[in-house]
Amino acid sequence: MTTALFMNVMAMNQGALVALAIIGVLLLIIIMSNIHVVPQARAYVIERLGAYHATWGTGLHFKIPFIDRIAKKINKMEQVADFPPQPVITKDNVRMQIDTVVFYQITDSKLYSYGHATPMTAIENLTSTTLRNIIGEMELDATLTSRDIINSKMRAILDEATDPWGIKVSRVELKNIIPPKEIQDAMEKQMKAERERREAILRAEGEKNSAILLAEGRKQSLILDAEAEKQSRILRAEAEKQSQVLKAEGEAEAILKIQQATADGIKMINEAKPGEGVIAIKSLESLEKVANGQATKIIIPSEIQNVAGLVASIKGVAEEK
Repeated sequence: MTTALFMNVMAMNQGALVALAIIGVLLLIIIMSNIHVVPQARAYVIERLGAYHATWGTGLHFKIPFIDRIAKKINKMEQVADFPPQPVITKDNVRMQIDTVVFYQITDSKLYSYGHATPMTAIENLTSTTLRNIIGEMELDATLTSRDIINSKMRAILDEATDPWGIKVSRVELKNIIPPKEIQDAMEKQMKAERERREAILRAEGEKNSAILLAEGRKQSLILDAEAEKQSRILRAEAEKQSQVLKAEGEAEAILKIQQATADGIKMINEAKPGEGVIAIKSLESLEKVANGQATKIIIPSEIQNVAGLVASIKGVAEEK
């Protein structure tokens, strides 16, 4: 009897231990499941008994089981939303397709969680209507060339509209502007005509510049030829002048030498003190040279006549002896 009672007590204790162990494991699982680590650039919106309680930032957090719950996990990094092409009509009634890209960032987790039920759908619709309003005030050419203006206007409108939702719109870009097929064909023809016109202008400019360069080259060539001819004439004139100067100097030097020789001869004759006989003989030699010339008349100085008489007297005296 005692043994049976002991066995019953032991069985009851084992059952209690098992129950306690199970309860301990359940409590551990509950505690571990309510410990959360919020990663970087993330935020958790916490509700307590169905109402907003807090926003968890990066780090370790613990929520009360069965009372607190994580209502929404929010990405705080900048994100991009690529919306499909939207049909728009320009001021000059051209229908086209434009798709946009919106860069945004969640700045207030509470407003983002409770400000709008479907914020991204709201942004897409708002982008579409804003784009239609802006394009409706512009013509086709202005639409194709004013992307920056359209982007700036849309960003300002979207940023103001999404501010109550805790969203910051940083940039809006027009990804593609797709006009109708016939407009594309017309634009391609216009671009082709414009390229051909520019090509013709460039070709004409090239030919013009080439002609100018050729004319300038001929001009420079003529100028250089004229300069060369001028220099050649100057050099020839300088050479002739130098030649004449040298010739004149040579003639002057020759005359000077002749005169010097004559003076030296006269000086030598004077130093020798020749007699009248020598003078007479020289005179006769000179008279002989004169007689051999082409003159038809010969004038004989009186001194030579006296010399002739002297010669006759000398001859007579020699015969008497």
